[in-house]
Amino acid sequence: MNSSGPLERQVYLSGKMVPESQATVSIFDSAVLLGDCVTESTRTFRHEPFELDQHITRLYRSLKVCRVNPGLTPEEMKQATLHVLQSNLNHMGPDDDCWIVHNISRGLMKPGPSPAQSNPATIMIFTSHMDLRGWAKYYTEGCHAVTSISRAIPAQSLDARIKNRSRLFYTLADAEARLVDPDAQCVILDIDGNISENKGGNLFVVAEGELRTPSVDNCLAGVSRQTVLDLGRSLGIPTRETHLQMYDLYTADEVFFTSTPYCIMPATRFNGLTVGDGTVGPVTRRLLMAWSEKVGVDIVAQAQRQLS
Repeated sequence: MNSSGPLERQVYLSGKMVPESQATVSIFDSAVLLGDCVTESTRTFRHEPFELDQHITRLYRSLKVCRVNPGLTPEEMKQATLHVLQSNLNHMGPDDDCWIVHNISRGLMKPGPSPAQSNPATIMIFTSHMDLRGWAKYYTEGCHAVTSISRAIPAQSLDARIKNRSRLFYTLADAEARLVDPDAQCVILDIDGNISENKGGNLFVVAEGELRTPSVDNCLAGVSRQTVLDLGRSLGIPTRETHLQMYDLYTADEVFFTSTPYCIMPATRFNGLTVGDGTVGPVTRRLLMAWSEKVGVDIVAQAQRQLS
């Protein structure tokens, strides 16, 4: 680690930079009272934020739909974000990367009938070490994808494209999948039985030479999801956004998840049945290699080095 600079990570909290240990919010903040908080998570590669502009754009779309005024323009939010990252580079080794997390709430509120924003938004931006050890083995072995009992919240109630911090539903769905296999990665279905998403990512299948993923009418429009679609097209792989059901995962040649930290996580079992031939498939490997080349980091090797 670089020993120069502050000994403690710095956090942006509503216009001020404060040490991580002093970054606190009121119990009357809407994030605490109501779970009323919009979020984004970006990661770095070689200390550079990946697709930060896309994350900021999605953040501001969520804020608009939620009627939250952050008090900063998108460009000001981006500059504050880069300042936080720069302030914490001394806590990263040359091969390390980090999360960059945005949490933005409606601000201070008193319990009452109206959630209208009457105080400035609470803006929280922080970095955290990108710990990939929990996912490292899946790049070569593949994970076990298991459906949860709970179904996705219908878009008529809460559109999945609004990325928010109300994560209880996802936490319960993940816990339900782990009742089947303690090491499971959950697959959440919508109320019609279509594949929706994972607790923190999107799903893809490879079938008949085509790359397929659920359309965003029932899942988050993931930045990693879009990256894979773009990479697939650049590699000449046919892609399709469609409705998928459990049958499609059972009979797929390959299945994988996408998410900010691990990028692509292969699944070689689904609800106890082998996916394809039970190994990480060639399309998944090609996409991982293409992503690594895009960012100048061997994604698999970076995760596996953390195990040593």
